[in-house]
Amino acid sequence: MEKIIFQPESEDAAEFYVLEQTRIGGIDYILVTDTEDGDGEALILRDMSQSDEADALYEIVEEDEELDAVAAVFENMLEDIELS
Repeated sequence: MEKIIFQPESEDAAEFYVLEQTRIGGIDYILVTDTEDGDGEALILRDMSQSDEADALYEIVEEDEELDAVAAVFENMLEDIELS
């Protein structure tokens, strides 16, 4: 499982493990968790960076309609995971 490190400008770095990624409507999303094994907290992140940028810029998906739609796609991709 790929591990990525997020470095917010005003906070300490945070490590997440990428469970899956997808592209919907021209927008890239990743499903990450805070633990490599077992049950952990999962987040869906939207890639906000431009294609010519060297570093990716992600933000947490919080809007309910978008979150529900993307979560359903990830649930279909990963049959053993239930996002709620």
